[in-house]
Amino acid sequence: MALQLWETLKEAITAYTGLSPTTFFTVLALGLALYYAVSGLFGSSDRHSRARDYGEQTQPLPPPVQLGEVTEEELKLYDGTDPGKPLLMAIKGQIYDVSQSRMFYGPGGPYALFAGKDASRALAKMSFEEKDLTGDISGLGPFELDALQDWEYKFTSKYIKVGTIKKSSVQVEEGSSSAAQPALSTDNTQEKPSSE
Repeated sequence: MALQLWETLKEAITAYTGLSPTTFFTVLALGLALYYAVSGLFGSSDRHSRARDYGEQTQPLPPPVQLGEVTEEELKLYDGTDPGKPLLMAIKGQIYDVSQSRMFYGPGGPYALFAGKDASRALAKMSFEEKDLTGDISGLGPFELDALQDWEYKFTSKYIKVGTIKKSSVQVEEGSSSAAQPALSTDNTQEKPSSE
């Protein structure tokens, strides 16, 4: 079978090119060698310079810095405008370091408007509107909450959590609890004399 195929190939080469099979394969080999020699002279220096340029442009990412609890105003400082700071974004009050995806979330990227913010509502609604760039998820429907949950899973699996956002409502509760303590202490002092 293989011998018949070889004989057919030799006849086809002679019929179509007018060359003997040995001459045909010699010319083919010389053509390939010449191609690799020429492309090596011109192409390799270009590839090396592109690799060198890319290496100069991209620097290794610094290790993520744990921020702890920050306000939304403090989070805005990590929107990518300062190349010396990590690029951060929050979902449901949890802050993630998205520096490794700077081409998406950094300045000029398609999702740059999410950087430095809690973008929970915008992600849930698949919205790029400024009014939706907030962590407020009240009033969202079940499909939107499911979409937000999917985003949260993606972020927890891909990025490192570096902090949380301080909620202003927590500060109000602290103020109200400190106001409630004197009332309790007053009640306790009133109860003690009546129980004696």
